[in-house]
Amino acid sequence: MKTIRVLKETFFSTIPLAVVIIVVCGFIAPLESAFDYFKLVVGYASVVLGQTLFLVGLDSSILPIGKLVGKSLIKLKKAVFVIFFGLLFGFLATVAEPALAVLARQANMIMPVIHSTMFVWVLSAGIGVFVGFALFRIMKDINIKAVFAALYIVLFLTIIFVPIEFVALAFDGSGATTGDVSVPFILALGMGVSATMSRRKTNDDTFGIIGMASVGPILAVFIYGIILKAINGGTLPPVGVYNPGAADSFIGILTSNLGEVALALLPVLIVFLPFQFFLVKLPKREFIKILLGAVTVYIGLLIFLSGIDFGFAFAGKYIGEVFLDPARPEWFKWLLLLIGFVLGAAITLSEPAVTVLGDQLEEITNGHIKKMTIRMTLAIGIGFASMLSIIKILTQVNILWFLVPLYAIALIMMKFTSPLFVGLAFDSGGVSGGALTSAFLTPLTLGVAQGVAATAGANAQSILTNGFGIIAFISVTPLIAVQALGIVYELRQKKLQKSAQDDELVGLTPLLQETKVPGRISAEEIVQRSKISPMVGDESSGIVFWAFIVGRRQKDELLSALWEEGAHLTNTIYGRGTVEANYLQNVLGLVPDEHKAMIMCVLPDSKTGTVTEMLIVKFHFDQPNTGIAFTIPIDNLSF
Repeated sequence: MKTIRVLKETFFSTIPLAVVIIVVCGFIAPLESAFDYFKLVVGYASVVLGQTLFLVGLDSSILPIGKLVGKSLIKLKKAVFVIFFGLLFGFLATVAEPALAVLARQANMIMPVIHSTMFVWVLSAGIGVFVGFALFRIMKDINIKAVFAALYIVLFLTIIFVPIEFVALAFDGSGATTGDVSVPFILALGMGVSATMSRRKTNDDTFGIIGMASVGPILAVFIYGIILKAINGGTLPPVGVYNPGAADSFIGILTSNLGEVALALLPVLIVFLPFQFFLVKLPKREFIKILLGAVTVYIGLLIFLSGIDFGFAFAGKYIGEVFLDPARPEWFKWLLLLIGFVLGAAITLSEPAVTVLGDQLEEITNGHIKKMTIRMTLAIGIGFASMLSIIKILTQVNILWFLVPLYAIALIMMKFTSPLFVGLAFDSGGVSGGALTSAFLTPLTLGVAQGVAATAGANAQSILTNGFGIIAFISVTPLIAVQALGIVYELRQKKLQKSAQDDELVGLTPLLQETKVPGRISAEEIVQRSKISPMVGDESSGIVFWAFIVGRRQKDELLSALWEEGAHLTNTIYGRGTVEANYLQNVLGLVPDEHKAMIMCVLPDSKTGTVTEMLIVKFHFDQPNTGIAFTIPIDNLSF
């Protein structure tokens, strides 16, 4: 059962986070009461159960909605409509993003002049505008590397005019906008438009929309900060104290979150319903399935966020403050580096948005890159990001001294990385700062910053300046880690492909050398040398040439099955076709990607029925997105 499988995966992925919290809060810095430990247990159980339900419902609701809406946009004919609706969908999918709401409340608590609702709308508008721009880039086939380079150059030039208090907050806000609700929808929307409206129709346009959209909120908060400073006479008011408190009732939190979570999902449904009735027109059964999936997403997200609010937020702030306790040795605070690394890696493995991205990558690469590979790569990268963030807070170094070199490295690496992995890297940076990050790591860093401010005296930075920034680090390190993974992956694929081609040539050489008539082999010789018995009863069977086109993930399994049927002489070639993606998928039954293998072999005609049955029963060739096969009767072969 799918739910049980996802539950197991979620449970094991969140164990590292639970272990770290137990070790710190149980042995290094024990909590004050037994009830606090109860809240941690309930919070952990709620996160596991909620994430499981969320992911199960996501697969049957939000993702299909995004794909259907994206593909339906082509029916609007004009690019201006596509861009407009992309802008609208991006805004609506972000405006009630739970992680963003958490960050807005944190910023408002520290500086009340930052209105929480206005903050959410400003960042959502930034997402919407740049989602529209990202769709425009896909349709016009603008080089993704050039676009990212130009955007970040403009971004860092703009920082000159931005109040220092808003720099780290802007980057954190960008990460928080791409969370549990917005990422699946926007990513699926981009995939739909890429499959139908991209000129090249390759995987290169599949990723990158999240990374490009994430630039919008940064610029939006920059502008918002400049305006606020001007309104207040050129000087921002002093910051307050960060004190999230600790909730006493899980039921109370659950009840208070009912409306907030509903608002998070309602815009997606509002967008989908008009498309369903006027453009998509799904059958009633499929439509009901999507609605039931949306209900599952709602319940899962409600339990997930309530568990975080009940058990994790206060613990994060507590851990951040306790290591800065003046009563402890000076070296004790540096243990936060290890704590930060482990927590950053553990939370990454627990983020639903990261899981969604891993599933998308595994699908688009035909299983050559497993979802756990990308998740572990991101976990290591974000672990280091958390360490850097804590170093910045403890040393009170300006965040730009970290961000500028890191982004420079990421932009330079684009020259050596394929467009597919460039887009994936920037998407990874966008999805890494989800609800768990906002609800646990940000309180931790704010707690550390508050402790530093209390001990640093007159030289202390404000909590707003020094406390935020962890999501900024979390957003930039995946850019480097994933591009490094892409470079290694592409080198490995080239090596494997060359090795496979060499092996195939070596296998054909002895046969050609032993042939009495050079360059020509009769059907009888092929049967003899392949050890195929063409006899059926007392009558001779003819020879049939078979050709199969499958994804590379299925190649080895199909070759093994053909060998068992007597096809001991096979040849395989690789490549990609030039047929349009919609024709490949709708007519030929193939997923439109560039990883295809064509297997050729000969078999006696008596095997035709057996092989056909095998293709249907074992490889499901009668279903879409599996493969195609055809036969040609022959008397002899020529090379």
